[in-house]
Amino acid sequence: MNVLIKSATIIDTKSEFHNQTLDILVEKGSISNIGKSLENPNKYDEITLDNLHVSQGWFDSSVSFGEPGLEERDTITNGLKTAAYSGFTTVALNANSHPVIDTNSNITFVTSKSFNNAVKLLPIGALTRESKGVDLAELYDMKSAGAVAFYDYMKPIENTNLMKIALQYASNFDGLVCSFPQDNKIAGKGVMNEHITSTTLGLKGIPALAEELQIARDIFLLEYTGGKLHIPTISTAKSVQLIREAKSKKLDISCSVTIHNLFFDDSVLDDFNTHFKVLPPLRTKTDIEALIEGVKDGTIDMVTSDHNPFNIEEKKVEFDYAAYGTIGLESAFGALQTLFSLKKTIDILTKGKLRFGAENNPINIGNSANITLFNPDSKYTFEREHMLSLSKNAIFEGATLKGKTYGILNNNQLILNQN
Repeated sequence: MNVLIKSATIIDTKSEFHNQTLDILVEKGSISNIGKSLENPNKYDEITLDNLHVSQGWFDSSVSFGEPGLEERDTITNGLKTAAYSGFTTVALNANSHPVIDTNSNITFVTSKSFNNAVKLLPIGALTRESKGVDLAELYDMKSAGAVAFYDYMKPIENTNLMKIALQYASNFDGLVCSFPQDNKIAGKGVMNEHITSTTLGLKGIPALAEELQIARDIFLLEYTGGKLHIPTISTAKSVQLIREAKSKKLDISCSVTIHNLFFDDSVLDDFNTHFKVLPPLRTKTDIEALIEGVKDGTIDMVTSDHNPFNIEEKKVEFDYAAYGTIGLESAFGALQTLFSLKKTIDILTKGKLRFGAENNPINIGNSANITLFNPDSKYTFEREHMLSLSKNAIFEGATLKGKTYGILNNNQLILNQN
């Protein structure tokens, strides 16, 4: 791939060209020159786009596509195309499929489906067999096949000793163990946050305590085992405090939060719209404030779309019976920019790579081109026409967002969104 990117403002604090508007010459997939008004004697294709900005390629630590087995939700091929058009050059794929990704052959299958794609797919293997929480899966074999972490997606490990053994065993090969933060016995049959709104609506609530107890347990286990732990999608103010205290003890712990848990509080459920049924549930404004502060001060290591497609039959039912989840890749950039500055938004979208073993290439001469192209100033209402996933369960439908993605340049390929 040979291309000349014209008049692009570089947003990359790791680059010597940060905050400068320059041309970028890419030859054979690598950045060969950066400068003002570069000549194009070889007549390479030129990219000239309105208010063009570029950054290091974006990363999402938690996406689900459905395949294998649940292709009616989405396929790996379409999911990666959605990621590319949404500005992501790397995504970590959850073991949220049927069969569950819990063997080295499963890891090889999903990796092969993404072979030579512009978007790098990092497979996450299940922590336990079939994600049933009974026996550990083939962790070392999956690691050898390319798994970057181990996680029973949205399923807590209830057996404390099993989590202890997982942390101890995975530490032998630097494996990253993920633990969904919910105590199911406390959560019970709750379907939303336990608060004033749940009482008003007559819906069973999930107390913040259910999350916080599980996180406290896992921190104690981590302190005992000396393992490597990631807590995905925290949602309460107390959870932020617990993680902050654990980091002050120098424990090897990281965590993420979903974009929608930073954006919406539980009051949006007044009309029982199942697009807002997510797990962890939407919490209170107080929780949102603490989560945003946690992102700003670095307590929260990464923000994820937690992209999880469901077809209409799984969402257009009574609230109690609707599936938990929302698509989010397409709206991630625009939603983050309504909450944070451009510089902070790009920092958020490029953090977490090293934790999951992804490449982290600044926009400098000589580096391979791993670049996202975007216009940060475009404002619009997120509607169905912007949804690229096969499923349309979008929590941000109807929301006003800021920022348009043009596409990506990665793995010696240029993918531009034509919409």
